Amino acid sequence: MKRVIAGMDLHSNNVVIGVMDTDGKRVASRKVDCDLKAVARFLAPFKKRLQEIAVESTYNWYWLVDGLRALKYPVVLANPAGMEQYRGVKHADDTHDAFFIAELLRLKILPTGYLYDPQLRPVRDLLRRRLLFVQQRTALILSFKSLYARTTGRELALGRLKTLEIKGAEELYDHPANQLIAGMQIQQIEQLTRSIEEIEKAVLACARELPCHSKLMTLPGVGRILGMTITMEVGDVKRFAEPGHFASYCRTVEAKRISNSKKKGENNSKCGNRYLAWAFVEAANFARRYDAQCRKWFDRKAATTRKVIATKALACKLAKAAWHLMAEGADYDPRRMFGQPMTTK
Repeated sequence: MKRVIAGMDLHSNNVVIGVMDTDGKRVASRKVDCDLKAVARFLAPFKKRLQEIAVESTYNWYWLVDGLRALKYPVVLANPAGMEQYRGVKHADDTHDAFFIAELLRLKILPTGYLYDPQLRPVRDLLRRRLLFVQQRTALILSFKSLYARTTGRELALGRLKTLEIKGAEELYDHPANQLIAGMQIQQIEQLTRSIEEIEKAVLACARELPCHSKLMTLPGVGRILGMTITMEVGDVKRFAEPGHFASYCRTVEAKRISNSKKKGENNSKCGNRYLAWAFVEAANFARRYDAQCRKWFDRKAATTRKVIATKALACKLAKAAWHLMAEGADYDPRRMFGQPMTTK
């Protein structure tokens, strides 16, 4: 009996499944609701000869992939950013898309994504929510400062704003509407700050248990928050064969297409992990301010190009150094990062 392969086109309220054999012949297809039991019922007749299942990586894939793996189905995560549909196709629908995913899997050319540890994934996602809360708090702070500047013509120092309580914020204004919004914003800022601190405590407890966390803390520009972010976003560093691959995943490598020594266009600049991209740019900004060797290297680079490019280049160096710390268990050595200093006789 021939082995079969399945492709799944996942949507918000349904999943379209296409099953084909190893010769590329379509065997069965069906659209089912986003319910694990319904998916399992359809797959049950093929389970013994099911070679592999490819699930499209959409925003809601956790329940399906984790559920199928728990039922002992061999599942891979299809990366839609790396797939390119056939051009010139006259008719395409969800069924065609499901079989297209299965076909790429059958031909062993399906671009796949990383299946993060399901036990650590919620902690990683919690840390991502922290970044969202920080952005919301920053927006509220800027809005509060803007209101004060419009109303009084003066600038409110950030240090003073951080010490303000609700009553004190309301007393800054005479109009009831301004008093109301000022009090509400201070209340929201305080609540976001408490939420951020709770998340940090919860994530730090898990991050400390991972062996690479302490190593990352020795990297210039990497503190407690950035160390947690890098640790939780990387997962298994062994999935990156070399530091260049890791730096590319961190979006610190320029995305361009060159042919015959000429630039022919841009590649996908959003391919990779945006949270790691943010973390290493932040680390580069801190490193050039507080680490003498990073600052010296940055100044030389910035003298020949723009500061934003020099910052990205320093972030790339830090990403490659982080790979060595995590993959090899090495200690941070600035001589490996910047080269041996020149000696004069």
